[in-house]
Amino acid sequence: MPALPPRFPSIEGLRAFEAAARLGSFERAADELHITASAVSKRVATLEELLDTQLLQRTAKPLALTAAGKEYLEQVRAALGLLAAMPLHQRAGRPQTRLRVCAPPTFARQILVPALEAYTTAHPEVELEVVLSIPYLDPGTMDADVQVRNGDAAAAGGTLLMDDVVTPLAAPALLQRLPPLRTPADLLNAPLLRTPLEPWAPWFAAAALEAPEPAQGPKLVDLGLLLEAAVSGQGIALGRPSLARHWLASGALVPLFPVVARPANQYYLMPHARSGAPADFAHWLRSVCAQVAQEAAAQLAPAELPSGKP
Repeated sequence: MPALPPRFPSIEGLRAFEAAARLGSFERAADELHITASAVSKRVATLEELLDTQLLQRTAKPLALTAAGKEYLEQVRAALGLLAAMPLHQRAGRPQTRLRVCAPPTFARQILVPALEAYTTAHPEVELEVVLSIPYLDPGTMDADVQVRNGDAAAAGGTLLMDDVVTPLAAPALLQRLPPLRTPADLLNAPLLRTPLEPWAPWFAAAALEAPEPAQGPKLVDLGLLLEAAVSGQGIALGRPSLARHWLASGALVPLFPVVARPANQYYLMPHARSGAPADFAHWLRSVCAQVAQEAAAQLAPAELPSGKP
């Protein structure tokens, strides 16, 4: 009878086994291989099924090799070493540093991501991961190297990124449907959009208006959604020109009055490593925010508004 062909395991299975055996846990192996711990465990299990041999004692902490696993590990390391030594298998310029950045959704979409190409081009050695926080629900649970938050920078021990301002913004189409808005007091009879992230109280005070927070209309728990609702003509938003500058530049939104106010909260950086990729990224992000603030300030002069209803 002809000999049966050899049973070749996958390279992924061999790498998962070698990493788990060397690092002592599926979780640490997962971090190194950029996959989940469950995927590492499944790859090792598939390898064991192919060999019909148990390689790891999973009940031990850290993971322990069986007698067969110890013998097989030496053979796997030798095989992987031979493959890694082949010139065609060696990749130049592979990122060496992983950097995780966490930011609120609207800040990430309107400020961070549009400028991100400049950072990644200048730092090809950094493997960057951007994740979103949920400020209104739980701002402090995300594990990240650099964290941007919206709140009280002094209370959190953070570094202010921008000295933001807020001012009423509206779509020209909405202004065409409303009576003329000649003074800040006219806003009190207009549809005002609301969000717990950007209360109207600071601007009402700056405009010398004694008025409560708007009590009607949907409550939007996201600054990006607030601006989108304003762009679609659903109401007037108390917005930050730094976040709305693209809509201001296109004319999709216009500022209504020269009155501005400091918002209840500001964007700031949480403490981070003072050297390496986190420090470099934080320095770059501060320069981006400075440029954004300059662009936003240039768009604050109220445009010529539609006349509204007679």
